[in-house]
Amino acid sequence: MSVVTIAREGKIAVVTVDNPPVNALSQAVRQGLCDAVAALDADPDVAAVVLACAGRTFIAGADVSEFDKPPQPPHLPDVVAAIELAAKPWIAAIHGSALGGGFEVALGCRFRLAAPEASVGLPEVTLGIVPGAGGTVRTVRLAGVETAVDLVTTGKPVRAPRALELGLVDRIIVGDLRSGAIAFAQDLPDELPVPLSLRPAPTVPEAFWDNAETIIAKRVKGETAPLRALACLRRATEVDFAAAMQFERTTFLDLRASKQAAALRHVFFAERAAPRPAALAGIEARSLRNAAVIGGGTMGAGIAAALRDAGLPVILIERDDAAVERGLANLKTIFDGAVKRGRLTEAAAEARLAGVTGSTDYTALADTDLVIEAVFEELSVKRQVFDALGRVCRADAVLATNTSYLDPREIAKGLPGPDRFIGLHFFSPANVMKLLEIVPTPETDNTTLATGFALARLLGKVPVRAGICEGFIGNRILKRYRAEAEALVRQGVAIADVDAAMRAFGFAMGPFEAQDLGGLDIAFLQREGARAAGRDVPETLGDILVRAGRKGQKTGGGWYDYEAGDRRPLRSQDVAQLLRDQIKPGTALDAATIADRLVGAMAREGEAILAEGVAEKASEIDLVEIHGYGFPRWRGGPMFCTSAGG
Repeated sequence: MSVVTIAREGKIAVVTVDNPPVNALSQAVRQGLCDAVAALDADPDVAAVVLACAGRTFIAGADVSEFDKPPQPPHLPDVVAAIELAAKPWIAAIHGSALGGGFEVALGCRFRLAAPEASVGLPEVTLGIVPGAGGTVRTVRLAGVETAVDLVTTGKPVRAPRALELGLVDRIIVGDLRSGAIAFAQDLPDELPVPLSLRPAPTVPEAFWDNAETIIAKRVKGETAPLRALACLRRATEVDFAAAMQFERTTFLDLRASKQAAALRHVFFAERAAPRPAALAGIEARSLRNAAVIGGGTMGAGIAAALRDAGLPVILIERDDAAVERGLANLKTIFDGAVKRGRLTEAAAEARLAGVTGSTDYTALADTDLVIEAVFEELSVKRQVFDALGRVCRADAVLATNTSYLDPREIAKGLPGPDRFIGLHFFSPANVMKLLEIVPTPETDNTTLATGFALARLLGKVPVRAGICEGFIGNRILKRYRAEAEALVRQGVAIADVDAAMRAFGFAMGPFEAQDLGGLDIAFLQREGARAAGRDVPETLGDILVRAGRKGQKTGGGWYDYEAGDRRPLRSQDVAQLLRDQIKPGTALDAATIADRLVGAMAREGEAILAEGVAEKASEIDLVEIHGYGFPRWRGGPMFCTSAGG
């Protein structure tokens, strides 16, 4: 069956791409489009061509199976040029997403029509490359440099209404897109718009590019592709079309072979595989009509907000009426913040909050499909919660704990129906952070496990299955990372130098800055609990600081000092005194060596995690570190980074 077919509606030809699941631009699609141009140009009975796609989307980009293979002709720039310079005008009818090469094909058409829910974009920078078929060169000619810079250097898609405002599409078709596009093609003006390749580029002052480069460099923190994309956009305004196309193509091919592109492809494929593990193929998840959260603190409120964002009604259980009110207030603060950031309308925020019922009565959970416990990290408290849940919940309700460190087997001890129990470790703020560690116990059945992954998909999370050990995958590696950072300080490396090295590596914060933000007392209390249980836990430098009252920003000092109302870390003489006896003056290390030490420690812990079966794949460890701990995406994660040589 051909992936590109031609149908006739009078003098209008409808070219349909049908290459499931997302109509990717495979070699067969590219060849089919070129053949269609030639055939329709030779047909005197055809006045115009509508380009449409079967299935759920327009052409959503390149064929990912070709990413690591030599490109095969016809090359996409030639396909786009053939459509653009065809004797018959082509009209793109966009539904779903026109992304990357798909939008470049649409740019080759004389007109772009879109369904109201459609989106367009050039997300190549998210894969470490730039558009390679005229995306940078045509976009500046179509919509101007400001729109082009935002579209190309961020990689963020634009919804159809906004795309219409920006001039990226010509019309929104309400109703049947195919019929609307045919009607549009039947009534074309006598004078057609000039093909983008024949339009002059805008004249742009040099100061605009300098300012854009400064802003983007600050945002991307070492990522290469966005700045190279900006260079392509700039070149598109300075030279003729052919020269700009050559510059873009050369940049594309250069970046495609880069380490960053390889890392980002690695992450792309890992993310693609994560939501639907092969081991759960064919396993039906339980239906989720509603949910409940036990505990309305920071974590519980964040989980409840995430559930409401996904459209699930939520019951919030707390120990007394005052705690219920605090929990609902926490939720209101989350939704109000979303309104201020423009993510929600006030009406939508009110609807989100209205879908939450606060209660102190566990019997309200009698018909709840999913209950997530998010109370204080104390085993006895959690056991009390699950004792109550075991008495009131349906036998098939999924019961989950959000524990970060405790053994889920101990939490579920004595629970009726342990096969429906699972660990769902969210990361704070739970309504924002994308990682979800899914931790089954030996008794958890596959249906419950599949339900955990289905929940992750519903919430838009990146799920990773983790085995049971202290800290699971993420916090276990975090502990090793922090220990290595402290080891560097003990040998004489300045605290600020460690943080600076990891910022230079691509983290938003270094390990000590991050601890000060989150609070040193959190990990301290976990270590103290282990010590109280009789375990041999060595004293850390952080323990010394917490015992001296230095818990981080919230106490005005942790690893650094902080002035009132100012979060900038300041070197602390008090810390130097407190740690004086623990530090041996050593040789100064450069930033690259420091980063190598810390990332190497993370990777070695990851290798141990793999060897123990706590994680199934190295790529899943990378996802945990990227989505839960801020590891720079463009480096691929610690496992990829160390195996690929940095």
